[in-house]
Amino acid sequence: MKELLDIPTITAYNEYLGLPAGHPLISIIDFAKVGVLHRQRTMFGFYAMFFKDRTCGEMRYGRGKYDYTDGALVTMGPRQVFNFDAQGEEFQPEGIGLLFHPDLISGTELSKNIGQYSFFAYEMNEALHLSDAERSVLDDCIAKIRVELTHPNDRFTRKLIVSNLELLLDYCLRFFDRQFDSRKPLNRDVLSRFETYLNDYFRSGRAEEEGLPTVRLCADAMHLSTNYFSDLIKKETGRAALDFIHSTTISIAKDMIYDDRLSLSQIAYRLGFRYPQHFSRFFKRQTDMTPAQYRESITR
Repeated sequence: MKELLDIPTITAYNEYLGLPAGHPLISIIDFAKVGVLHRQRTMFGFYAMFFKDRTCGEMRYGRGKYDYTDGALVTMGPRQVFNFDAQGEEFQPEGIGLLFHPDLISGTELSKNIGQYSFFAYEMNEALHLSDAERSVLDDCIAKIRVELTHPNDRFTRKLIVSNLELLLDYCLRFFDRQFDSRKPLNRDVLSRFETYLNDYFRSGRAEEEGLPTVRLCADAMHLSTNYFSDLIKKETGRAALDFIHSTTISIAKDMIYDDRLSLSQIAYRLGFRYPQHFSRFFKRQTDMTPAQYRESITR
């Protein structure tokens, strides 16, 4: 296992970079003022957004190389480990880093809604590529936060910082939506491979051995993070990835029920259910009929 650099606080990260401590809960870093660093496995105890200005090592997207060039935004949530391909290699970082600790937003609406910003759990190779206009919009939000960090602290400071941070995150959601739209051929390829994977999973007998497929299992098979994969499927189909898995399960179950040589218990086990009654409840939730009622309806 390669050595992990665990940085729990923003103050600790500033110290690691050789920068002044600054605000303990939020920091804007100009990497032009930082010296040479070494690539290594790293984990933060806070949210991190890196606005990259140049290529920072070879990343991968799915099974191919990722077009990771100028104008990319990489995001990470607390306790997420990220890697570079080349471990220990020296590099001179460029761009801007925006870091904020969960305590900064504690008790705010943003804290309640932080889960909707699913891109914080994306992998580095699922970065957002920004147009000049989009980068300008995000730079403006960062500039407003920077103003508050240099302004004498008063009763408005935290509210204004968090408000501008939330605005920036909302813009990021919009820009990720745009990126999903602009990558439809690639997304359709993922969707097609997802459909093939699910059918092969059930037809090959894996379900009987390993259980029902999960979203995480399917995302791993597509070489994508769970959140990115879920957002991509939602964008392409209008349905959650789990709903897609369930509908495929029902479709295959119906095909099996047509075969009267198979008992309903056999079908349940082949689909990955531990107990036939679990299959019956699942089938009824999806179709408003039990498997037995469905079999009866098609054999009348």
